[in-house]
Amino acid sequence: MRSRQTGRQYGPDLTPPWKKTAPAPEVPAEAGLVVEEATTGFCGAVIRCEKTAQGPTVTLEDRFGKHRVFPMEPRGFLLEGRTVTLVRPSSAAPRTPARTASGSIAVPGARARVARAGRIYVEGRHDAELVERVWGDDLRIEGVVVEYLEGIDDLPAIVADFAPGPDARLGVLVDHLVPGSKESRIAAQVTDADLLVVGHPYIDVWEAVKPSSVGIPRWPKVPRGEDWKTGICRALGWPQNTGAAWQRILSSVHSYRDVEPALLGRVEELIDFVTTPAD
Repeated sequence: MRSRQTGRQYGPDLTPPWKKTAPAPEVPAEAGLVVEEATTGFCGAVIRCEKTAQGPTVTLEDRFGKHRVFPMEPRGFLLEGRTVTLVRPSSAAPRTPARTASGSIAVPGARARVARAGRIYVEGRHDAELVERVWGDDLRIEGVVVEYLEGIDDLPAIVADFAPGPDARLGVLVDHLVPGSKESRIAAQVTDADLLVVGHPYIDVWEAVKPSSVGIPRWPKVPRGEDWKTGICRALGWPQNTGAAWQRILSSVHSYRDVEPALLGRVEELIDFVTTPAD
């Protein structure tokens, strides 16, 4: 058949070229690749591919650890907003997905999300640097900003100024949050449905790093009345330079395995809180 305007042949399917849908690019479903299933909107990292009687399937795991299996149909997935067709990787050997320092599945080439209105506040710069060291990749993907306060003595005023709400939830990480401490009394003064205050039991975030990772048998006890960080340096025979001491400690942290569970759980709790919409 010929077009009356141009006389150009369309082909046996009688479909003009400009009306045909271009084939989606094929992308190997490598372990750790993050995609969105086009029909359901389920977003997750590739865990494995399998060959079944109905055709090849791919298993995805979302950030909460939920698994779902989908058929690898043409144009069935979105990769960074672009329609793609997943295909089985050329190598049949299964691969373990890469992990971030926090233990989450790494997202190769992922772009940082635009920052959320919600925030996580921590007490000091060392707290912020340790959180960044372990959870930095996760925070950028989720669009969560961590800020430090230089102490929480003014926490009630800080919370009031932030004015947390359903679309701007606030999480606060407090050092030495144990019954009877000054920190616990301050934290008790702030309550809000869109605010979560959690803490760890350590006098300072230094102690949240496992001694074995730092190369010491245990964290020393510092006599009451002595500056804690200075006392730690003295007891360990380190130079009396707390900035250099912290860099020594921080450089020993390579993943969540180097951090005490009492801190790990609290930070994960805060990330989930500020990234989960309020009911």
